[in-house]
Amino acid sequence: MGLESTLEFAADHPAFAGHFPGAPIVPGVLLLDAALHALEGAGLNPTGIASAKFLQPVAPAQALVLACTPAASGRCAVSIARAGEPVAVAQVQAAA
Repeated sequence: MGLESTLEFAADHPAFAGHFPGAPIVPGVLLLDAALHALEGAGLNPTGIASAKFLQPVAPAQALVLACTPAASGRCAVSIARAGEPVAVAQVQAAA
């Protein structure tokens, strides 16, 4: 069971006030939080983040696609992409 959802952070999100004024980017913790909530929404219980890489900055109001693919190991491969280009990838430990 893989899951896919769309994701967008509104320009008025409170995180942008300090990250970074005049040139806002989505904090990596918000991207990871969205992935954890997506896994919870799919009935999985995220128990840890094994690894995460942020590949490109994300500006406010950019359309993203979040995809999670569970593996037999209990980890889920997470990919967040903008227009087909990955902006972040992670390995999340999750239990059913």
